[in-house]
Amino acid sequence: MTVHFIGAGPGAADLLTLRGRDLIAACSVCLYAGSLVPTGVLAHCPAGARVVNTAALSLDDIMEEIAAAHAKGFDVARLHSGDLSIWSAMGEQLRRLRALKIPYDVTPGVPAFAAAAAALGVELTLPGVAQSVILTRTLGRASPIPAGESLAAFAATGATLAVHLSVQALADVVEQLVPHYGADCPVAVVWRASWPDQQVIRATLGTIAIGPEIDRTALILVGRTLAAEGFSESRLYAGDYDRRYRPVGAEPRFPEKP
Repeated sequence: MTVHFIGAGPGAADLLTLRGRDLIAACSVCLYAGSLVPTGVLAHCPAGARVVNTAALSLDDIMEEIAAAHAKGFDVARLHSGDLSIWSAMGEQLRRLRALKIPYDVTPGVPAFAAAAAALGVELTLPGVAQSVILTRTLGRASPIPAGESLAAFAATGATLAVHLSVQALADVVEQLVPHYGADCPVAVVWRASWPDQQVIRATLGTIAIGPEIDRTALILVGRTLAAEGFSESRLYAGDYDRRYRPVGAEPRFPEKP
């Protein structure tokens, strides 16, 4: 018996890995975060599977479901939205499973920031503009922000920011970022990235405004890469760039092609 933690993707039912799909189809029990996981993903559950929406359950309740499945020898598909490596509450579940000596594994999913960038049709890192992407959030009720992880501290780097779970505090986000990026810096709010009703709002830090329908499932992207045009081309594909797969010059670094 194994508990399979599976990233169910950002919202579109077909943005699910093949491994995730196959694991869901092989599990007798499926626990899913119903407020965010698309119902289309549940179509892969086998007939007769126990399918439980965990949105209204506490951590103790969830562990009871897993323990009951373990006692019966049933594999469990534990579905979370996006990718499990950030803001999924997976860590606390894994800690309890280790204490109970219940086996588990993790299958990654498509993260929301990647779906949002795809919706915008942009690369978040561009030569000479930004070479880092910072995934962060503002202070919320669920978890405190450690000292040193303020928006201002991250903004001082000039990196592209992907600000999650913070659209309700958009005005505060803008106030903290303008001194570092400038009011003319591009910003985008992507609501329900990849869902059929996805909305994309492009603006600058000085002009961004959203309506009341844009709620917690929105992601804020900030940075010059969102609208850059005059950036340098990557040296990786430059004709005179000597690399292992394309030796160049009289004395190439890698004289023989692999």
